[in-house]
Formats: sequence, C-alpha cells, structure tokens
Amino acid sequence: MAQFVSVPPLSPLSARLPEGGASVPPAAEAPAPGDLPTWDLGDLYTGPDDPRLTDDLDAAARAADAFREGHVERVGALSGADLGKAVAEFERISETLYRVMSYAQLLHAGDQTDADIGRFYQGVQERVTDISARMLFFTLELNQLDDDALAGRMEAPEAGHYASWIRDLRVFRDHQLPEAMERLLHEKDVAGRSAWVRLFDETLAHLRFDIDGRPHTMTEALDQLSDRDRSRRETAARAIGAGLNANSRLFAHITNTLAKDKQIEDQWRNYAHPMAPRNLANQVEDAVVDALVTAVRESYAETSHRYYTMKAKWFGLDTLATWDRNAPLPDAEDRRFSWDEARGVVLDAYGAFSPRLADLGRRFFDNAWIDVPPRPGKASGAFAHPTVPSAHPYLLLNFMGRTRDVMTLAHELGHGVHQLLAAPKGVLMADTPLTLAETASVFGEMLTFRAMLDAETDPRRRRTMLVGKVEDMLNTVVRQIAFHEFERRVHTERRDGALSEERLNTLWMDVQRESLGPAFDFDDGYRVFWAYIPHFVHTPFYVYAYAFGDCLVNSLYAVHQSGTVPNFQDAYLEMLAAGGTLRHRDLLAPFGLDAGDPGFWRRGLDVLKGFIDELEQVA
Repeated sequence: MAQFVSVPPLSPLSARLPEGGASVPPAAEAPAPGDLPTWDLGDLYTGPDDPRLTDDLDAAARAADAFREGHVERVGALSGADLGKAVAEFERISETLYRVMSYAQLLHAGDQTDADIGRFYQGVQERVTDISARMLFFTLELNQLDDDALAGRMEAPEAGHYASWIRDLRVFRDHQLPEAMERLLHEKDVAGRSAWVRLFDETLAHLRFDIDGRPHTMTEALDQLSDRDRSRRETAARAIGAGLNANSRLFAHITNTLAKDKQIEDQWRNYAHPMAPRNLANQVEDAVVDALVTAVRESYAETSHRYYTMKAKWFGLDTLATWDRNAPLPDAEDRRFSWDEARGVVLDAYGAFSPRLADLGRRFFDNAWIDVPPRPGKASGAFAHPTVPSAHPYLLLNFMGRTRDVMTLAHELGHGVHQLLAAPKGVLMADTPLTLAETASVFGEMLTFRAMLDAETDPRRRRTMLVGKVEDMLNTVVRQIAFHEFERRVHTERRDGALSEERLNTLWMDVQRESLGPAFDFDDGYRVFWAYIPHFVHTPFYVYAYAFGDCLVNSLYAVHQSGTVPNFQDAYLEMLAAGGTLRHRDLLAPFGLDAGDPGFWRRGLDVLKGFIDELEQVA
C-alpha cells in the first residue's frame, strides 16, 4: 500500500515470532483452551453485520469526498490555523477507517481458515482502501510545501499540534510520486501485495503437520520442539520440515513476488537500498542500523557459538541438532504455568517497578482484551494491536504454559501498556517506530525475568532460568539479525532475477551456519524453515527492531539499576507516553544514552555475554 495514507498494517504491531519455548519442559499438559480467556471485539463492533460498521464506512466515505472537494489542490493556500483544522479532519476520518480495519484484522487473526471471515476481511480492506485513496492527495500536497512556507504555518497552534506527524511525513518527501501514481499503487494493493500476504497467512493456518499419527497446527508443532523427549522434538522438526517443503514452491513464489514488488516500488521512489524505506519509517539512520548489525554479527563467536557449544556438552553431544536449539536442559525441573500463575508473575513484576505500570497492565485482564488459547485456524505467535486511541489495544497469544509463554505475556503486555500510554497523542502521533516500539515489550520481559530470578534460591533452578533468558536473548538478538541478513541477501539477489527454492534454502542455511556456529549439525529438513517466518512477508526488514529493542533495554535497565537517573520510573513512563512524537535520540537523552554511539550496542551485548559467563561458572 502507498506509504502516505495508511491503514493498520496487516501484521499488527509487535508480532512475535512463533518459536519453540524456552528451556523449561512441561510437567503436565498445556492449559485447556476452555480454561483460558478470549477477547471480546465488541468494543470495536459486535460482528461483521453490525450496522455501526456499515454506518461508519458510509460516513467515512462521505467525509472523504467532502474533504477532497474542499481541499484538493488548495493545501498550499491554507493558513496555519486552517491547515491544523484540515489535519484534524484527516485524523478523524482516518480513525474511523483504522477502527473498521482493526476489527477486520483481529477477527481474521482469530480464525484465518474461516472462508466467511476471509471474505469479510477482504471486503473491508477493499472498501477502506477505496475511501482512503480519496484523501491521498492531502499528504502529497503537504509535502510539496517548501520548508519556509511550512515553517510559517506551523507557528499557528492548530498546525503546531501536529508538528511531529508532519516532520515524520516529510522524511518521505523525496520519495513520493505524482498523485495519480500514488493512487494507482494504493488502490491496486488489495489485489497485489495484500492479497499475497493473505495467501501466505491462510496457507500457514491451513497446514497440518503429521506427528505421531495426529495432525498438528503450526503452533502445536513448534511447541513440541521444546519437549523433554529428544525423539519427540526430532519427530516435530522433521514433520515441520516436510510440511513446509511440500509447499515450498508456493512460499518461494510468494517471496519472489513480494520482493519484486518491493524492488519496483523502491526504484520508482528512488530508494538507495532495500532497507531505506524501513529505516525512514523507523526514524533511525542507516549508520545506526549498520552499527547494530555489525556489532551483533561480530559477537557471534562470544555469544551464540560459545553458548551452544556449552549446551552440546551439557547434553553429552559433539554437536546439536536443530531440534535441540530450544530443548530443555537434561536436569531442568519440569514446570508448566497456569494462566493465573502467569498473570500473577507478570503483574507482580510490573508492580514492583511501578504500581501505575501494573494498574495499566491489569486492565487487559479485568477486561476481555486478550485472546489466549491456541486453536486451529488462529494466527500463530503473538502480537499486540493498538487499534485506535478511542478504543484500546488487544493482545493475541498462543499460551501453552511454558516459561517462554510467561515471557511472551510480559512482552505483549509491555506493548499494550505502551499503546495505552501513547493513545492520548491521537491516531496520527500515537504510533511508535518499530525500533522504539520494542522498548516497552523487552523491558517488561526483563522486569519479569529479574523478579523471577531474584526470588529463586535453588542453584539448579536459577541455572535453568538463566539458560531460558540466554536462549530468549539469542532468539531476540542473534536470530533476528540472522533473519535480517537473510532478508538483505534475498532482496539484493532478487534484483537480478527470481530466486529458486534451492537458492532460498542456501541463503537461509548460510546465515544459520554463520549465526549459530559449529555446534550444530543442520539437517536437510531445516533448509526450508525460512518459509514460515511471517515478518519476511508482512513487514520487510521488521526483524532488526527486535535486536535494537533488546540491546537498548539492556542499556536502559543498567541505568535503572545504577540509580543515576532520579525518578527513573516516571521518566520511563513519560518516554512511553511520547508515542511517535520524539526520535530515539530525544527519548534516550534523559537516560544518558545515545544509540548513535558506536559503543552503545556493544554495551547491550555485554549483558548477554555476562549471562553466558555466569552459566560457564555455574556449569
């Protein structure tokens, strides 16, 4: 979809990768779905046939027509006060469209195999695209104003209120196309990129993996990769590999089509490299991202390679198989958390840091804002969707009771709290760049982990917890940068022609060998595991934001522990409440941090290295 008028992304904010759990195996069966809460989308609409939904779309269409009639080819002549009023009307109409689209996305995420829901989702997407296309001129004409003319208008408080949104809009100035071309791209998206994304999602949702004679969903199969029994892990891994391989031609075609689509648009928009639009949207300089990627890749030997070599020794193996990556330790204590236990652990950790943080988090449990149980057809992984400021966020989980599921709850709840705090900024300015959007989520995980670790006195259980944290950090930092490198290579090579399934497999294995190291013996089935990663399809170059957030939070948490920033909790909540109004340098300045400092990322990685050092000592 064209970048100047947007509806909520198909992949909701903060989508967390579906992975095998952390290194704590099950003691009992996962919580029964009937015992777990589901969300109530009635705060948006009561159902696809809700008359309010139809009325909202009709009203938005009329308002968009009136907005166009009143402002097209006249934005440059607006006074500062009138420009501010125009942006406010643009925001009001956009919020209505966001509300409708959010409802359709959440309904579809709840069951991606229901044909009726699929048709409803497609229909809403087409209608919203048609309406928003009528307002596309507005952001384009805004960007045509020269800096001096705009500066004068921004002195009016009505326009000045939207200064940060206009600032961020204008970073795309040099990359916008004439309105007719922008509108064509925008309207064709529903039959182009969005259609391919939906095909990917629904294909994954329909896949079943034969394990021990019973069909398993992707969520169930991935969960078994953390089983205590190595043979069960192997069975699951081979089933996943076989299932993905059977559909690899389709997944390769989707990947090639979307990469080519991006290449064409990037060329027309004159972007220097495939990551450029994502970096601009994230409000982060190319040099900062390059420094992050370089620091993580240079750390492989001291982080992932060292840790997995140690893990192989714990298992009495010369090398690990891919299905051992998230395996529980041989002497790990069996543990499954009930939903009530998980909720208590996370809210207690949040409350120990800030009672207000816990109060905000508690709202998600006191209301039906979380969809918890795994079920056939439901989107795998986890996410937090902000919806619109006039409503509230929703969280989607696939809770299996593992320690990693508790950390996923802490992660997504962090996003949800962040979105609540930023909501007063309004629909145009509440949204946070992906790099900073991961701050609250990873910080919530760190609070929860530290609370659990500090409360544990048994050395064996403490080691198990440290192992779980290290593996989560490796999945968040090392694995995501490896994913980023895979994407970079795919998009670079795609410029010279379509990549075969085998070439995609080769690129995947190259980055996996580089990142995971010599401790692994890679089986053939693992070669096609790139095919299930939703971020590659939904949001190209999303994944480095996880590593950005993890390293940033490590530094931020160190400042908290040092006590050098008075009223740290208040400053932290104020940072979250800023939404998208401030850049990363301004947000981090009160904490004495600068992501542009070459040493910033190394300091963040030192926390991971320190945990591995501790494991070496206790081993």
